[in-house]
Amino acid sequence: MSLTILHEQPDHKGSFYIEQDGKRVAEMTYVMAGEKNLIIDHTEVSDALRGQKAGAQILAELVAYARKEGIKVRPLCPFAKSVFDKTPEYADVL
Repeated sequence: MSLTILHEQPDHKGSFYIEQDGKRVAEMTYVMAGEKNLIIDHTEVSDALRGQKAGAQILAELVAYARKEGIKVRPLCPFAKSVFDKTPEYADVL
């Protein structure tokens, strides 16, 4: 099932997230380190989305954004790092 992923970046911090009924049920947060470096610092997914691969879908959206903007990604979040380690197709943004 494909989930609608939203993005906000009000300043040097931002997030990719999923909302249901006006509440955030999944979120991957990041901080910008300069103009072209993004550090993923946290991922959280509600139990309501269990089994839907919400975290992986959010990360895929973040990677697409990084590619489009020419940004390099540093995954400090353990979840994001584990997905990067298992997904060689994402190596171009590291």
